[in-house]
Parts: sequence; C-alpha cells; structure tokens
Amino acid sequence: MSKRDEKIEAMIAEAKKLNLSISNDLISKVAIGLGPVLYNKDTATVACGQPTELETVKNNFLKKKLGLTNDDTELDAAIKEVCEQLGTSNKSKYRVHFYALLAMKFDKTNIYA
Repeated sequence: MSKRDEKIEAMIAEAKKLNLSISNDLISKVAIGLGPVLYNKDTATVACGQPTELETVKNNFLKKKLGLTNDDTELDAAIKEVCEQLGTSNKSKYRVHFYALLAMKFDKTNIYA
C-alpha cells in the first residue's frame, strides 16, 4: 500500500470515528486533490483558531477552487459551522474532511468528479 493510500485509509477511519457522513470516494478524491499537503502535519490540518488560516480556506478553496461568489459573511459562517462540526475540542481538524464538508455544503462535490 502506498503512502497516499495509507493516508486516505486513515482519513476514512477518522471520518467514521467522528461520525461524518462523507463518502469514502469523496475523501479519496479530496485527498488526491490536496497532493503533498497530506504529508505535512501542519498543512494537513486546519487551525480554526487562526483567522489567517480561515481566510486562506475562504479565499483559496471556497472562492478559487469552488468558484463561489457568495458574500464573505455567508462563507465565514460556513467555515465556522464546519469547525464546530469537526469538534471544538478536536485538535486535528483534517483539511481533507474540512474541504469535503465545505464542498458538500455548497453542493460543489462535482469538482472532484
């Protein structure tokens, strides 16, 4: 099993542990789309307590990758909702889950087709 496959399996197991309703297929596709980001502990997670990190998610993922033009207030609320969904006490909010949940929320999972 390759390192990438191991990471994907770990992300699938973590999603099940957190009771996230993300398909294994979507987790796999988001993980592949993230590329080398998966292998660095700092970049593999999203720090909900860091405003600059959340701005990056909004600008680089929601606006650029997903092509959303929604009001910033709506995007910020969605990011906050995902932070809460992944658990406020959970220190490891994996970017794979974060992005998958946001893509699902805005019905943009087709970018991973």
